[in-house]
Amino acid sequence: MKRLKWLRTTAGTMLALLAVTGHADEQAIRKMFQAKLPDAKVLSIQKLPYAGLYEIAVQRTNGPAVYYSDASAQALIVGALTETWTDRNLTDEQLSKLSAIDWNGLPFRWAVTTKRGNGRRQIAIFSDPNCPFCRKFEQDLAAIDDITVHIFLYPVIKPESVRQTKSVWCSKDRAKAWNDLMLKGIEPTAPIDCDNPIEELVALGQRLGATSTPTWFLPNGEKYFGALPMSKVVPLLDATARRR
Repeated sequence: MKRLKWLRTTAGTMLALLAVTGHADEQAIRKMFQAKLPDAKVLSIQKLPYAGLYEIAVQRTNGPAVYYSDASAQALIVGALTETWTDRNLTDEQLSKLSAIDWNGLPFRWAVTTKRGNGRRQIAIFSDPNCPFCRKFEQDLAAIDDITVHIFLYPVIKPESVRQTKSVWCSKDRAKAWNDLMLKGIEPTAPIDCDNPIEELVALGQRLGATSTPTWFLPNGEKYFGALPMSKVVPLLDATARRR
């Protein structure tokens, strides 16, 4: 009889120990997933250079997911895998690739764009004015030169955000109005009765899986969440920057 037992590690990672018989190989892992997670379409299985682990990328009804299994398909690991000597979250990196979008398909005509220096680095951020993490992230980005920041107004936290983003859009200088709000705490004052794409932007963010703020994208289409430190963001910006 197969047993399913859940354990919680001190780091909060969930381990599902599955007693599975049969030959341990990629085919066995695939069959195990089909049996245990019938809604999951296995996209790839690859062996990792860590303790005989296999990474399994799947597409589920609510989006992509990444799991890990041992070589015998007896343990299913659900959670983040971090490479300790580099502090890289390998799970987040793979999820970013799996959920990548078409950068060129973004409606940049609806973005509030700021360019500094040659603008070769690019980032697109879905941001809410009442999100403290958005403010922190944009304040940190303000110290980065040679960058183009595309802000997609994404008022999803509270009703006041809708008024603020509409006022920013209706401002004569949208970039100044937004940066004054996010970097200096100066409220926009423009009337909010102009034509604006705010509803369309909220719908777009939802389609792109912007489940938290800030959600941001790079030119390679990869998606990231949260106010990551610039020590991690700048290398990502450099890796996807236009060549000059």
